[in-house]
Amino acid sequence: MPCDLMLIAYDGSENAKRAIEYAGRFLSANRAVVVTAWEPMVRQAARLSGISGVMQPEWLPDEEIEDIAYVDAKAINTEGVRLAKLAGLNAEARTAECASTVWNAIVECADDLDVDIIVAGTRGATGIRALLHSSVADAVLKHCHRPVLVVPPGK
Repeated sequence: MPCDLMLIAYDGSENAKRAIEYAGRFLSANRAVVVTAWEPMVRQAARLSGISGVMQPEWLPDEEIEDIAYVDAKAINTEGVRLAKLAGLNAEARTAECASTVWNAIVECADDLDVDIIVAGTRGATGIRALLHSSVADAVLKHCHRPVLVVPPGK
């Protein structure tokens, strides 16, 4: 019996592609929403200048021009939807603007949609590497109160 709604976190990485493949092989859902989280360039610039200790320049986005990060997220998301459809899923597109973290945007989207399961790929980092680079999939698993299929990387 298929679930009603599945959310697939997709960032264009090989691990995210693998997660879509496994979702198509092992899960069935009436609908699959492929979500790509993105952060506006203004916030990225502010965060990076804060980390470097450099004073942030005044940067006002041009209202006439679409944010390049959003344009990129839409392109990545389109690819994810195409792959999900090839995997046999009834997929639709969605982007989620990050207000704080990528994992939080995914969890909030899952809550807004009231999904039955979240699918995410992981880098499979261990040791020091795992300490230095937190895993989005791990944070989703820890902070979401829904079933989560975490697909590890291939060999």
